[in-house]
Amino acid sequence: MINLDISTILRYKEFTEWTDTLQDVQESMWLQPMTEGKASVGEVISHLKNWDAYLIETIIPAIKYGEGMIFPDFDSFNKLAYEYAKSGISKDRLLEEFKATRLQLVEMLLAAPDLVAKHVTVNGVATCPHTGTPYSLLYIIHEFNDHDNHHKNQIAANLK
Repeated sequence: MINLDISTILRYKEFTEWTDTLQDVQESMWLQPMTEGKASVGEVISHLKNWDAYLIETIIPAIKYGEGMIFPDFDSFNKLAYEYAKSGISKDRLLEEFKATRLQLVEMLLAAPDLVAKHVTVNGVATCPHTGTPYSLLYIIHEFNDHDNHHKNQIAANLK
């Protein structure tokens, strides 16, 4: 059974404690693909920041106005994040932007428990096809926690 409550949001916040450790990543490794054809550490952090910003700028307002969540095409959306990481932004600046965006999102989520728990559709679908769980912003944060963990493991394995 999936446990969706305030701990889901707090876990999302705690990820910034781990990303703080990425300050120690050598500049030469920051934009180097982790494996051939895959994203770099910097691109992954930019990718995570962009999804948080999308929740802040698009998803939360949509739910407030009684609309469902609409997510864009992942590949083109992620490409924008990868381009930003390679735009000349420094590692420290990108990590700061990620943390500020994540903490802003967490603050918004904690301040609106009814909004976070409201059942909504995602791209027109009412329940997760894998679990049958009704979609809510809290469920999306649960999925994003898993997504964060996937990238954390990917980065940690690459930095060994």
